[in-house]
Amino acid sequence: MGHVNNVMYNRYAESGRVCWAQKLSMLDPANKKEWMGLLGSTGVGLILRAITTEFKFPMKWPDRISVFHKLRTEPTSGTDSFILDVLIMSERHQRIAAKLIEDIVIYDYRIGKKTALKPFMVEVFRDTWRLQEEAKRTNSDRVVRLLEQVRGLEKDSWDRADAAEDTGGASK
Repeated sequence: MGHVNNVMYNRYAESGRVCWAQKLSMLDPANKKEWMGLLGSTGVGLILRAITTEFKFPMKWPDRISVFHKLRTEPTSGTDSFILDVLIMSERHQRIAAKLIEDIVIYDYRIGKKTALKPFMVEVFRDTWRLQEEAKRTNSDRVVRLLEQVRGLEKDSWDRADAAEDTGGASK
């Protein structure tokens, strides 16, 4: 049928999460080796504890996608897990193809159990969180302004006393 198999959405999210961690390593070059180590299984790593996928429509091959990850909450010292909200966008359809929730555990493979976020991770995650919140405020303000402009256009065109609705009937 040409549709993308549902398991691929989880693979897209995993690939996106790997790219996300690699980009974090570029933001923190002093700890690049440790960031890259999170992707392996020899030291401290990231383990996917749970993933929830909400499919929005069936994508068909061929399509191009973009995967976006966002921290759900502000990270704190001492925590041993975090949640990432994920969007998979279809480039062909210019819309969300799936929303995912990834529950990630910080795991120390050397001792075989969960461990807390390392201080360098908390610092970069907090910076990321701050940037997310700043972008949310900026874009929310833009949406409010756009809605106000649309309402102004509506008042100027539809809400006039002499306005008449065209119901699309046949002309005589």
